Formats: sequence, C-alpha cells, structure tokens
Amino acid sequence: MFGNKNKGLKEEDILNALRKVEDPDLHIDIVTLNMVSDIKINLPKVFFKLTLTTPACPLKEKIEHDCREALLKLDGVQEVEMESTASVASGRKVQGREPVEGIKQIIAITSGKGGVGKSTVTLNLASALTHLGAKVGILDADITAPNIPAMMGLDGYEPQGRNNRIMPAEKHGIKCISMAFFVSKDTPIIWRGPMLDKAIRQFLRDVEWGELDYLLVDLPPGTGDAQLSISQATNLTGGVIVTTPQDIALLDGRKGLAMFQQMQIPVLGFVENMSYFHCPHCEGRTDIFNHGGGKALAEEVGVPFLGEVPLDIAVREGGDNGMPITSLDINHPVSQAFLNVAKQMAAQVSIASLKAPVAAGNS
Repeated sequence: MFGNKNKGLKEEDILNALRKVEDPDLHIDIVTLNMVSDIKINLPKVFFKLTLTTPACPLKEKIEHDCREALLKLDGVQEVEMESTASVASGRKVQGREPVEGIKQIIAITSGKGGVGKSTVTLNLASALTHLGAKVGILDADITAPNIPAMMGLDGYEPQGRNNRIMPAEKHGIKCISMAFFVSKDTPIIWRGPMLDKAIRQFLRDVEWGELDYLLVDLPPGTGDAQLSISQATNLTGGVIVTTPQDIALLDGRKGLAMFQQMQIPVLGFVENMSYFHCPHCEGRTDIFNHGGGKALAEEVGVPFLGEVPLDIAVREGGDNGMPITSLDINHPVSQAFLNVAKQMAAQVSIASLKAPVAAGNS
C-alpha cells in the first residue's frame, strides 16, 4: 500500500511537522512524548500511529485535528491517515513504596463525610473508563461498610484461590475485591486499625489483578486508618475528592484536601456529585443542595475541577439493582456526565505521571 512515492519528503519532515502539535494538557509536543510511530509516506498520503496517554483522553479529537492540519501543510500531502491507540503510563514512583505488579495507576477516591455518593461515583467512573477502553479494577477499602459488591450485582460471590492468590470478582468489565466477599451480609466488622491495614495490604498484594490501567480505591469517608494505610502501602498516583454543593460537605471536602496534601499525594481534583436535579417530567432544574460549590472550592484552592454529576433516580436504581447507569445506558445524561468526569480524571492522571518527580515516602 505504501511505496516510495515520497517525492523527497522524509520521515524527519513528518516528525518536524508533528513537533508543532502539543498535548493541550501536558503542554509538550507529541513527538517528545513518544506518541508518534510507524510513519509511512506514499504521497499524496501519509500514515502514522498516534499513541495517546490514555484511552479516556478528553482531547483526542483536537489532537487528531491538529496532527492532520500540521501534515496537510507539507508539500505534496493531500491525505492523512492515522491509527489512534493508547498506552497508559505507569504512575509516579515513591521512595520506599512498592508498586503493585501489573497495575499502572492507583487512584484513591474519598470524601470528607458520608452520604455524598462516593461509592456511586467510584463505580460509575470505573464503568466509564471501561467503556472508553481501559482495563479497570476497584479495591473496596471501606472494610467495615463495603457497598461496592451490592452496587455491582455481586452479592453471593465467593472468591476462589489460584496459585496462592485471590481471584477478584469481575462484572461489567470491572475487577473487584471487597471484604463483603468474605463475611456474611449481616456480620458486623468491628476491627481496630492494624487489622484494617492488613486487609488493605492483602487486597493490594494477594489479589490476582492481572494487567490494569487503573485501580480505583473506594475509601471510607473521613480521614482515618484506611486512608493512611493505602497511602503507605503503595504508590498512589493521586486522590479524587467527592463532595456535594452544600456547605457542610464542602467544609469536609477541605479536610480531604488537607489530608492528601499532608500525605504528599497529588490531588487529581474535586467531583461535585448531586449537583442539581433535572426533572424528567417538567424539564425543570432544581438545585436541591445548592450548586457550584465544588467548582468554587476547587478554584479557590487551586485544584482541578473534574466535573459535576446531577441527581437522578436512575443512578439510585442502578445501584440498587447492581447495574450502574454507565453500564446500563451510556447515552443517558448522567452517564455522559460520568464519562466527562472520567476523561478529566484520566487527563490529570497523565499529567501527574509525566510531570511529577520521584517523591519521598512519608511515615
């Protein structure tokens, strides 16, 4: 298909043209980022492979457009064909912390208080990332009140062992491990900190996760033992803070921010859940819990705002039925909101991975 009809145009000419195309988030040209490969010239056509830093890249179309425009300015080029793919980079390195084999990025998702829908956000972000082509898992680190399995429709799952490793559950394309798999539904888990720490470390090290682009860690609300355990157990790419617009939730969101900063974990951004209610009958909008507080807080403290998710009965029904809305109906407005948040989060993960220096561990 591609011969030697290049009329003097060389591979270096293609690379020089593409050096003028920057990743809008990283502000580095795509050639320096090693996103360009497999260049073939057969004028009037040029082909190359574009490897993005995440399959959830929110600016994929813009980067492709800029590449095409840059190459069409070259003499003799009338057609540009590109194969777009993605390869998620490994997360930041922290001295004294061992990465988890096979997992590229580990993201802690927390909230300053309960009742803001953190587990719902975690599950639907995982589902959205899976829809976008990523390999995703969830570690349910809310040891004493695990909800993720019920929301995934995994009640009754019994973990199996293989080669001295625990096999995670898998549904909706998402791998999952949770304490709910090891105790009966009505059994309270009344543990002190050291036992919680041991369970979280086992879920990281003794589970056969395989190859994952993203492992989302669903933390309990607050700033307690689970947060400290996960920060000390491995390399965390960063943390996401879920809040609602009401003042008390925003106040606790500040505590979550301070916690991540104290533990030297990059804050990937805030998500404002239950941002507003859109009535399916009258098409009216009601700001039940106020509105915009999460974005205002993010701007005030200089942290990215990843997006807002509306309050919708379909989200609650999906959680109760074990079918997250993003898996049930990707075109639903709430699913589109989660997709947007997932893309913004993935972009911040790429920024943290490519720009962050090796961090010193904290005790």
